[in-house]
Amino acid sequence: MDTLRRFETINEYNVFNNHETLHPLVSVVDLSKAAPRQGSRMYMGFYCVFLKDVKCGDLIYGKHTYDYQEGTLVFMAPGQIADVNNNGVTYQPKGYALVFHPDLIHGTALGKHIQDYTFFGYQFYEALHLSNRERQIVLDYFSKIEYELEHAIDKHSRKLIVATIELFLGYCTRFYDRQFITRETAHKGTLERFETILNDYFQTDKPQTIGLPTVTYCAGELNLSANYFGDLIKKETGKTAQEYIQAKVIDVAKERIFDQSKSVSQIAYELGFKYPQHFMRLFKQRVGQSPNEYRLLHDN
Repeated sequence: MDTLRRFETINEYNVFNNHETLHPLVSVVDLSKAAPRQGSRMYMGFYCVFLKDVKCGDLIYGKHTYDYQEGTLVFMAPGQIADVNNNGVTYQPKGYALVFHPDLIHGTALGKHIQDYTFFGYQFYEALHLSNRERQIVLDYFSKIEYELEHAIDKHSRKLIVATIELFLGYCTRFYDRQFITRETAHKGTLERFETILNDYFQTDKPQTIGLPTVTYCAGELNLSANYFGDLIKKETGKTAQEYIQAKVIDVAKERIFDQSKSVSQIAYELGFKYPQHFMRLFKQRVGQSPNEYRLLHDN
């Protein structure tokens, strides 16, 4: 039976894991103290960072095997669903979970830019694989948060806890940057496939039927989340995925502009633009000339 467990509050999640609630909006949970359980789907109404310990063997990341065996970090934003499928086998959870409610960070600097930590939108197979040293840093930050939680809540508690979470997420950003570098060979293959997807896209009638290629579409074709895909392309090329797509659109447009039998408006529609003026505006921004000016200047 496909069970969905819903956790709207930190206390509900604590109770599920046999953990005492020390603060209503934040908790560091030792999952090894939870009762054995079977896999299920879990809805989370708060931010979650899971430090999952690897039991044995190499980690499988996508279709590739890597040698990070010390642990892995998985991030979830409020409203997401975790799906743990272990074929009905009862297991003992291991690792730790940092969970914090959006109300904890409302009105803080972290609350204003929490969306910048795009890894909260990554899929599980895009998790952060930790070296032993990185894992120790994670545990150190969890310990700092626990230290604050174990003291009586006072006027400093929230500020110190939020500041610690923000520093921790800063380290996670650094670790992901490292992971993008150490996975460079695999990512170059992704970039090549991205280029192929765009080339193939404009060889079909998809632009006319579904419009311009989007970041979400390309990410889906590569079996990646839009956030992870966007961050990967930014790290690899220095451009956002949207900028990369726009550059490809302009390259294709430059080739088609030399077909004098077609108007600029026809070319715009062929490329997937709903309104020709949007194409003309983008072309002028990227090339410095209007499509007609470009056609006249380069017409031999």
